[in-house]
Amino acid sequence: MKIAVTGSTGQLGQIVVEQLKKRVPAENIVALARDIEKASVLGVEVREFDYNKAENLAGSLKGIDHLLLISGTDFGSRVEQHTNVVNAAKKAGVKWIVYTSLLRSETTSLNLAPEHIATEKVLKESGMAYTLLRHGWYSENYTASIPGALSGGAFLGSAKEGKISSAARADYAEAAAIILCDETHKGKTYELAGDEAYTLSGLAEEITKQSGKNIPYNDIPEQEYANILKNIGLPEVFADALANWDVSASKGDLFDESQQLSKLLGRPTTTIAESVKLALA
Repeated sequence: MKIAVTGSTGQLGQIVVEQLKKRVPAENIVALARDIEKASVLGVEVREFDYNKAENLAGSLKGIDHLLLISGTDFGSRVEQHTNVVNAAKKAGVKWIVYTSLLRSETTSLNLAPEHIATEKVLKESGMAYTLLRHGWYSENYTASIPGALSGGAFLGSAKEGKISSAARADYAEAAAIILCDETHKGKTYELAGDEAYTLSGLAEEITKQSGKNIPYNDIPEQEYANILKNIGLPEVFADALANWDVSASKGDLFDESQQLSKLLGRPTTTIAESVKLALA
């Protein structure tokens, strides 16, 4: 059995590969990446794989049984890219695709949803076996802002008191590896999120507690937050997106209490306190 991971040099993909190596022989794992040299450190077979080069994808998937399709990062182009991969997988005889989608993609207000919904539709209409891993927020999406909060004296956002059920990226990666090694998960859809929910004010309190520096949470209007992000150097599109995602959080779109992720892992998900500790280390 050969298992392949797309986006293997990305933050999620690298961890998935490492988790797979704990479960199956390294020779059964294939790292798919645009940059072969960058992927060479993963200790498994590497094949060139660029979502935009449709004509080359099927060849790179030859002999692959299980494929993890990690959603791309080229917003606005992802449906075409993912469709390229699904078509190539079908042509190459891949037996099963596991796709990283978005938490409650069909009902969320997150502007990330349409591309995920469209990709899910492509998978459903492909006739192939598939599994949907609908990811909630990664805790790192917020803990990455801790250095800025410490230097600025406050944690900024537009999420009001919306509850966020995030988990560490490593939790989602481990779940993906578990699923890829067990065909009983075929045809299933998982809504994956952290066990414990918190608000951004609660996160600020945790940062205060662990850092020893008073860091309040300042909730500000969406556009004001976006402008601040642009002023510190973030690209306009990304700054607007971050602020908008916080507004979705205020509506409960990042909250989930089904605990499907911890059930897959067989352990509690990583707490936000643990993620803060790691970010401060």
